[in-house]
Amino acid sequence: MNDEHFIKNIEIKNFKLFKDFKAEGFGRVNLIGGKNNVGKTAFMEACYLSQSENTQSLFARLLEIASHRDIVNRLLSRTTIDEDIKELINSEYIMILINKKRVAFYKDVNNKGIYVIETPYFDYLSYTDLSDIINFFIKNTKYNFTINFISPYSNSNQELEDIIGQSKLDNKYDELNKYLLGTFGIESIDIIKNKPMLKDGNKYKELSYYGQGIKTFINLISSILLLKDDIIFIDEIDNGIHYSNLDKLWEIILTISKQQNVQVFATTHSKECIESYAR
Repeated sequence: MNDEHFIKNIEIKNFKLFKDFKAEGFGRVNLIGGKNNVGKTAFMEACYLSQSENTQSLFARLLEIASHRDIVNRLLSRTTIDEDIKELINSEYIMILINKKRVAFYKDVNNKGIYVIETPYFDYLSYTDLSDIINFFIKNTKYNFTINFISPYSNSNQELEDIIGQSKLDNKYDELNKYLLGTFGIESIDIIKNKPMLKDGNKYKELSYYGQGIKTFINLISSILLLKDDIIFIDEIDNGIHYSNLDKLWEIILTISKQQNVQVFATTHSKECIESYAR
């Protein structure tokens, strides 16, 4: 099986709390453990950004990271987000495409704003100005989360509807239901009257009735099933999942990641999750 697309090692410089960091030896399924606020999510974001194919892809991934971090909601409510923008753009420079023009954002020496270089123009933007640009893109672009980057914020009903629909198109729907039945005793999941519903004992109940754990499980498993020769990043993989289901979750992830040739990066601060992964 070809694993040329896998991340084998990474070097991170000047990204959030990583000033000069190197790591190597990654395999097909990787779990990053540690306490809160030690940089697990930042590491995942750096890996995710490193897979950008071009500047436009990079900007889209930055927007997605911002959305997962709930920065989008603060942008749309027009509150002050200077610190969030500084955290998001915490590097010497970043290049994006705006209206098909190549633009480079360079931080100034006093870290008060960002120089914008766009041939043949040269201008200066404050962090507030930059937030307005991002706000414009969010309001004027139909934005969807990818299935390559999953966080506790990416479990909306709309996303589940898209994933379930795609699983039917890709002939992965029956396989998803097989794992649901084997893990939770649930017969199937479907979208009925624009709501995700589970069939349990020949009766349909809304997904919200069952709690966060099953919702997280469905999102994780279906996303990996829909990928092929790719990489997926899962932040807080055990979010809402009862510790008694962790062994089954890892067993399924190990199975389908090999089947789909997908490399998995996941984070957790749960001792039980780490122990389950080790088993």
